[in-house]
Amino acid sequence: MEASHYGRIVVSSSSCTSIMIRAAGSGKVGVQEKAIRTRLPRSTRALPMRVITVGKARSIGVQNIALEYTKKIQHYCRFEDVQVRSNPKNTRDVSAQIASEGEYVMRLISAKEWLVLLDEHGKEVTSEQFADLMADASDTGASALVFCIGGPFGHGPQLHARANITVKLSSMVLNHQLAFVVLLEQIYRGWTILRGENYHH
Repeated sequence: MEASHYGRIVVSSSSCTSIMIRAAGSGKVGVQEKAIRTRLPRSTRALPMRVITVGKARSIGVQNIALEYTKKIQHYCRFEDVQVRSNPKNTRDVSAQIASEGEYVMRLISAKEWLVLLDEHGKEVTSEQFADLMADASDTGASALVFCIGGPFGHGPQLHARANITVKLSSMVLNHQLAFVVLLEQIYRGWTILRGENYHH
């Protein structure tokens, strides 16, 4: 704790720093206080990242937004966008479609990579928790951080078994192209949170 003539500043030891500024005075009723919560930057290894999406060809608008955020993310780490065509075996059986999509995705993931599944039934996280997830994956010694958005019927059991964590981007259902854009923005936001930059408020 550091005190001065102008006020008192209290700093906690957690990653989220609490700063309390008290106006100079005698402590009587009416003394104004202002609490400001800021987050300290977190040092983390720039783990390579990859986003795997299963679905149809993206619209031009989505692709343009994706390119914009890809360039922003590449300022912080190596980043790759991988697309897998939905229903690669052109089957009419939903279970067979989910299985075939899962097989293709599994081939793209190595044993040393940290896998995050995006699923509407996954864990709900804040942007700050998402940023910590990115940093925590780096601390595990993984070779890369992989995010996966499944096909129209979701992920199969093999991917759920392989995943290190499953999270959801929203309590509302998002179509796959919109989910992809939201994910990219959150990855970029996560990096700015970890670096303590003026983007997330």
